[in-house]
Amino acid sequence: MAGNDSDQLRKELRRAGLSGAAIDAAWPTWWQDDLSQSPSARAELRFALARKLGLAPKPLLGERVEFVWKDKAKFKHLGTESDADREVLSSFGMSVGRLLTRAAPPGRGFSGIGADELRASILRSNEYVDLRTLSQSCWALGVPVVHLRVFPLVFKAMHAMVIGDRHVGAIMLGRDASYPALLAFTLAHEIGHLALGHVAPGSALVDIEDPVKAKEADDEEKAADEYALTLLTGSPEPEITTEMAHYNHMMLAAAVVQAAPQHRIEPGTLALCVGHLQHNWPVVISALKRIYGGPVPIWKAINTLAQDEIDWSALMDDDRIFVEALLKLGDV
Repeated sequence: MAGNDSDQLRKELRRAGLSGAAIDAAWPTWWQDDLSQSPSARAELRFALARKLGLAPKPLLGERVEFVWKDKAKFKHLGTESDADREVLSSFGMSVGRLLTRAAPPGRGFSGIGADELRASILRSNEYVDLRTLSQSCWALGVPVVHLRVFPLVFKAMHAMVIGDRHVGAIMLGRDASYPALLAFTLAHEIGHLALGHVAPGSALVDIEDPVKAKEADDEEKAADEYALTLLTGSPEPEITTEMAHYNHMMLAAAVVQAAPQHRIEPGTLALCVGHLQHNWPVVISALKRIYGGPVPIWKAINTLAQDEIDWSALMDDDRIFVEALLKLGDV
């Protein structure tokens, strides 16, 4: 193909459903348009993109996009996603997840670890089970956890994803949150999927929407919810009551901060339990602002830890640049 090779290839990738941001992140930094005259360079470009985006390399040589992992994912709480969208999500997620597990420290993973056992282990050296301690536990057990800042679809359409690779797996979060407790349940839920064996090696599980807000849940989702609640609170059905019939956000914030040490439940998580039971979300969100002193970009904390834990020497230079772009490590 002549000088418009890269433009045509980008069009084919976008036509297949991939976002421009994902294509840009995967595009090799060594590529220059004058390399379009070289058949070997064009082939290397396609192999590099195929490896990172989960594409079959041979069809891509003929300008045809086929996804390698298109039938390897379970999707929870489906919305308006098409079959093509799901092919993009599963193949992209599997490819990125496998890169992450290759560069993660060795560990046994979560398989077979009960929520009570994991909670007790964390509480031996921490006051609460929270987003920070959950993230640290993931890496300590060899399970990478990252917050994706670049998504494979034009519209994000993914709350979180877990992939199975070898005996460990990887967790990729997609939900933006300004308060740690909001993302702690999501991470605990995904840990539950891994611990309970819901994700086989070579497959993925995608939570399209927030498990907390899902109207219907299958048995796996219910089990992961119970695991998460037990891990965070000590009970699959925490009994949280308030002594006051009416209260404002300042009163709620003060109450959960006071009660948290006794119950060993992080204050923000305790406030969310009240919100879930009493459906007073505006008060709860205002209380979270007071508990944490204001909103913060939670993704930065998650990806800063990932930056420190990833063995970058285990990745080829091109793959390292790709992962750095997906996590926006230049902004943390």
